[in-house]
Amino acid sequence: MLKKAITYTDYNGTERTEDHYFNLSEAECMEMEMGTTGGLSEMIRRIVAAQDTPAIIKIFKELILKAYGEKSPDGKRFIKSDELSKAFSETEAYSVLFMELATNADAAAKFVNGIVPNSRQGVAAPALAPVTN
Repeated sequence: MLKKAITYTDYNGTERTEDHYFNLSEAECMEMEMGTTGGLSEMIRRIVAAQDTPAIIKIFKELILKAYGEKSPDGKRFIKSDELSKAFSETEAYSVLFMELATNADAAAKFVNGIVPNSRQGVAAPALAPVTN
């Protein structure tokens, strides 16, 4: 799980710094990997190698919104829903994070490694390294 403090200016002109949580479970990672021909990591490598910017942007958006959620107060669950993801996507915090990941390969790799379980770290992130090249 990744806890990320994001500083942004809201639509009232107020600067805010808020903690946001992102996580992909082992099952979600497996679903993404197995649900993609050749595997998600290989698909990302092909897209980056082809410099397919629209596809890269789509992957960033999908990863951010699929991983976004809220921890339950007791810490037993990580709550995700389309409504929570949509609400987050409508904030400037999302915009700040999206731009950081789309323009900074190190930040993108750190984000990916932070949202996946320890056993899967380093699987997809290396494919993102050349994104800004």
